[in-house]
Amino acid sequence: MHLAGRHVVLGVSGGIACYKSCILARRLTEDGAVVDVVMTQAAAEFVRPLTFEALTGRKVITSLWEPGRALAHVDLAKHPDLVIVAPATAQLLARAAQGLADDFLTSLLVARSAPILAAPAMNDGMYAHPATQTNLQTLRDRGWHFVGPEVGALAEGPSERPGRMSEPEAILSEVRRILAPAGPWRGRHVVVTAGPTREHLDPVRVITNPSSGRMGYALAEAALARGAVVTLVAGPTDLAPPSGATVVRIESTDDLRREIQRVLGGASALFMAAAPADFTPAKVEKTKRPRAKGKLTLALAPTPDVLASLQRPKGCLMVGFALETGDGMKHAERKLREKKLDAIVLNDATEPGAGFEVSTNKVTIITRDGAVQPLPLLSKREVADKILDAVESRLS
Repeated sequence: MHLAGRHVVLGVSGGIACYKSCILARRLTEDGAVVDVVMTQAAAEFVRPLTFEALTGRKVITSLWEPGRALAHVDLAKHPDLVIVAPATAQLLARAAQGLADDFLTSLLVARSAPILAAPAMNDGMYAHPATQTNLQTLRDRGWHFVGPEVGALAEGPSERPGRMSEPEAILSEVRRILAPAGPWRGRHVVVTAGPTREHLDPVRVITNPSSGRMGYALAEAALARGAVVTLVAGPTDLAPPSGATVVRIESTDDLRREIQRVLGGASALFMAAAPADFTPAKVEKTKRPRAKGKLTLALAPTPDVLASLQRPKGCLMVGFALETGDGMKHAERKLREKKLDAIVLNDATEPGAGFEVSTNKVTIITRDGAVQPLPLLSKREVADKILDAVESRLS
């Protein structure tokens, strides 16, 4: 669990987005954190404190005047690893920017020594108001972290301006980033590719493969959890992007090559987990090919060798993947050598539970110095952590 042993205070102010804070409290607890919830009186009008107590297993604080807890805000301020304010309403932000301490939550915010992460949530006009923007900048200058708000439906209806509170998973991802232990991945720019590419024969037919993108997405999640700044270059998949990653969508293998090169500058590592098509039609029809009797012969041309064609930034760690069906070690070692990779991850497409369209994988990690690390069948997220562990020492 990413947050095992961490102590988090979740401050909840009064807004309709309080229902998301219930989900956030549950996810923080499931992730291993000890969660103390502090609610304003307005928040308790939207969600009863008992709900948070059931989700966290800990008593909720709603007042400075609870019997026997005269200095609870001072004591609680000394211990947490992080204070989260979600939702952070316009009123709460204004009171915090002025340093007011007129209830338990604002008193805690003044007394605390831990970092603060706020998730603003309000009407889009209120968020855009100069007073709110000034308050946000004041709090940023004091070291506050912010996630969101997003564009989307508000209580009063659709909006094309920010104001909607970020989803719990996005907030959780930012919590993990802030609390990630100091280590070699923290603050590094990591580029991960994932999923298949599509090569069009005509406007409705494509050459592709059954890659789900799960391995690349798992690598992006693992790198985010270690504090990396992640760009995910993803082909067509049905997966929800990892919260906190910058996602670049691509279609063809040439798109993949071009977008990797565009985002690779300054990157510390590239994990090439995508499964690009190796061939593309020599001629792409502008209209749908009519169905015809008999055989159809297609002329195919090779697509660009993405890794071989990249201009590699100085000091950038390069990790390739080799999905093979026979004599995999020989092919993987050749790719490692010819493409001048730091490591390659080999897996056998015929191995049960490995390869495409499954949530598990069984791989062998081969590094440039000749080290070979076979892994048992694991979840793809577990495999991702093993891959990061195996190449961590090679970060420049």
